[in-house]
Amino acid sequence: MQITASTLSLTVDDVAASRRFFTAHLGYTERAAAEGFAALSRDDAAVDLVLLARGTEVLPADQRDRRASGLILALTCAGIADEERRLRAEGVEITLPLREEPWGERLFQVTDPNGVIVQFVEWVAAGDGV
Repeated sequence: MQITASTLSLTVDDVAASRRFFTAHLGYTERAAAEGFAALSRDDAAVDLVLLARGTEVLPADQRDRRASGLILALTCAGIADEERRLRAEGVEITLPLREEPWGERLFQVTDPNGVIVQFVEWVAAGDGV
């Protein structure tokens, strides 16, 4: 098997709100859309996203009323301190401020209007400091 792309499908209450968030602040582009559906992607290594409205029939019956929760969309990039400043300047609430873990992971988090947690990660040599 050869995987040619990766897509994360998220069930949300308001597809339009998440679509606006990801396109306005995180550089995603809308590739396709219909009522209760949006397909988003970027031209880099970020995972593609499909946003599905809660209750849509394409979901298994026992999953239709669930929302995306209990997961973190982690995006690894360089220069996350600059990204945090940019997002703050755009009015995006930083829900977990920039911090560095002892194992060398620098990170911060934002949350989209539907509660989807997006974590920005940069790997650094332990002890480089934030």
